[in-house]
Amino acid sequence: MSQQTTTASTPSSTRDVARLGLVVGALGVVFGDIGTSPLYTLQTVFNPADPHPVPVSAENVFGVVSLIFWSVMIIVTVTYVLLAMRADNGGEGGIMALITLLRRWSGPRGKRAAVVLAGLGIFGAALFFGDSMITPAMSVLSAVEGLKVVDASFEGWIVPITAVIALVLFLVQKRGTAAVGRVFGPVMIAWFAVIGMLGITGIAGHPAILKALSPTYALSFMFGHFDIAFFALAAVVLAVTGAEALYADMGHFGRKAITRGWLFLVLPACALSYFGQGALILADPANISSPFFLLVPGWGRLLMVLLATAATVIASQAVITGAYSVASQAAQLGYLPRLRIAHTSETERGQIYVPWVNWLLLVSVLTLIFAFRSSAALAFAFGMAVTGTITITTLLFFYVARAKWGTPHWLVGVGASVLLVVDLLFVGANLTKLVHGAWLPLLIGLTAFTVMITWQRGRKVVTAERERREGPLREFIDELSDRETPTQRVPGTAVFLNRGGLTAPLALRANAEHNHVRHEQVVIMSLETEPVPRVPAEQRVTVEDLGHADDGIIFVTARYGYMETPDVPGALAQLDPAETEGRLNLDEASYFLSKIELQRGPEPTMAGWRKRLFIATSYITADAAEYFGLPRDRTVIMGSHIDV
Repeated sequence: MSQQTTTASTPSSTRDVARLGLVVGALGVVFGDIGTSPLYTLQTVFNPADPHPVPVSAENVFGVVSLIFWSVMIIVTVTYVLLAMRADNGGEGGIMALITLLRRWSGPRGKRAAVVLAGLGIFGAALFFGDSMITPAMSVLSAVEGLKVVDASFEGWIVPITAVIALVLFLVQKRGTAAVGRVFGPVMIAWFAVIGMLGITGIAGHPAILKALSPTYALSFMFGHFDIAFFALAAVVLAVTGAEALYADMGHFGRKAITRGWLFLVLPACALSYFGQGALILADPANISSPFFLLVPGWGRLLMVLLATAATVIASQAVITGAYSVASQAAQLGYLPRLRIAHTSETERGQIYVPWVNWLLLVSVLTLIFAFRSSAALAFAFGMAVTGTITITTLLFFYVARAKWGTPHWLVGVGASVLLVVDLLFVGANLTKLVHGAWLPLLIGLTAFTVMITWQRGRKVVTAERERREGPLREFIDELSDRETPTQRVPGTAVFLNRGGLTAPLALRANAEHNHVRHEQVVIMSLETEPVPRVPAEQRVTVEDLGHADDGIIFVTARYGYMETPDVPGALAQLDPAETEGRLNLDEASYFLSKIELQRGPEPTMAGWRKRLFIATSYITADAAEYFGLPRDRTVIMGSHIDV
C-alpha cells in the first residue's frame, strides 16, 4: 500500500517541480523590466526638475502611492494577466500574435477594420523597438545612480560605468542566454525578496501609508487635483513598464507560470516597495532624492547597488531578447527583410540572436546614455512607448474577443471603454512631455513603422513583377515535355527554391531556355510561413508530381511557423522516396537560388522616397544560403533585376 502511494505521488511531484521550474524561469526572464520599476518610479513622480512637478505633501504622497498601486492592478493584472494573456496564437503571445489572430478571425464584414487594427498593431510592434532601446539605458542608469547615494564623489563615474555595462551586455549576446539564464531566476527571487522586506521596514516606520490601498485616495487625487495628477501620470506609467513582456514571453513559460509568478511574488514585492518608499517620504520629504536606495541601511547600500545593477541587466536582457523575437516574427510575416538569425540554445527554440538588431540596439543605447546622462531625463521618453503599446494591445484584444469568442457587444463595449479611458489618460499625459523627450520613442516608432509598411508594399510589387516574368509553373513543365528538341538531362539532383507553386523559378527557366539542360531529378521547393508559432514535423512537407509521373520533376511545399527558422536540407530529408520519383541524392544535390537586384523604375508603384527606402532596406537581407541552411559549396545563385 505504501509502495502504491509512493508510485502514485511521483508523477505529481515531478509535475510540481516542473511547474516551479517554469515559475523560476519566468521570474528571471519575464519580470525583469517591471520588477525594477520601483527603482525610479516614485523618485520621478516627485522630481523637482519636472516641468510639471508634484508638490511633496502628505495628501499627494497618499494619492500618488494609491494611483501607482491601482494603475498596476488595472493595467498589468486586469489588462494583461487576466485578459490579454487568454488571447494566444498556438501558445504564443505578444502584439504580433494578436495581429495574426486579427487576420484569421476577421470575417468579410470586418476586413477593413481588421486591416486598420493590424496597421495599429504593426505600429505597436514598432514602438516596442523604441522601448528596447530606452529600457537598457534607463534601467542600468537608475541602478548605477545608487552610487551617488553611497558616496557623492561617485557621481562623475555613473555614465561611464553604465556605458561599459551596456557594451558588455550587447557583446555577450552572441553567446546566448542559456548558461546565464540559469542564474537569472534566483537573482530575481533575491531581488524581489529584498525589495519586499525593505518595503516592510519602511511601512513599519509609518504604517498609515497602508490607507493608500483604498482606491478612494487615487480617485480623490485624480479628481481633486486633476491639474497635478494628470501630469503625474506621465511618471506613474513607469510602474507598468515591462507589462508587454508578460504577454510577449508567454510562449516560453505559459500563462499559468507567469500568472503565478506575478500574483504570488512580483506584485506583492513591488507593492511593498512602493508603499515603503511612500512611508519614507512621509517621514522626511527630503527622501524624494532617492527613496528606493534610502530605504536601505547605510551599510547595505553598496550591496544593493550591485543587486540592482544585476536586476536591471536582466531587465535589459528580457527586452533585448523581445526585440529579437519581434524582428524575427515581423520578417516571417513579410514586414521586414529576411534577417540572419542564430539559435543560441539546442533545447529552447525561442532563444535566438539577430546580429543586425543587436548592433542597432547597441549604438542606440550608448547614444541615449551619453545624450541624456540620467534616468530622470530619460524618464520623459520612457513612458510614451509603453503607453502606446498598452493602448494598442487593449484595442486589439477586445476586437479579437468579439471576433474569435463571440463576446457580447455590450460586454466588449463596457470593458474596452473602461480600460481605454485609463490607457488614453496615460497617453495624453505623456504627450504633454513631447518636447521634453517623449518625441524620441514616437520618432523611433514612426521610423520603424514606415520601414515595415514600405517593405511590405515593396515586397508585393516585386512579387507581382517576378510572377509575371516567371510565368505559370505547370505550363512551363508541359513545355519541357512537349518540346521538339527536349532539354538534355544530366545526372544529379537540383533543388530550386521558389515563392509559391504557381510560377516557374527564374533559375530553372534560365537553365532550360539558355543552357538547354536540366538535372535528372528536379525539386521545386516553396517555403510557406503559417500563422502559427510552430508546425508539427508530420505536417512539415507535402509533395506534388506536377502532372508528369516520370519526368523526375516534383513540387515540394515546406511549412514553418513564424517562430521557426527554415532548414531546407532537413525538410527534404523527411521525404519518402516513393513520393519523389526515386531517392533524392541530397548528399550531392545542387541548390539554385534566384537573386533579384532592385532598381528604381518609372512606374508609380510607390512614392520616390519609399522606393529608395525599400531598396536601401533590401541591403540588410540575410544571405539566403545561410538563412535556409544550404551548403555553400553546392549552392548556385543566378541573378536578375526588377524595377520597383
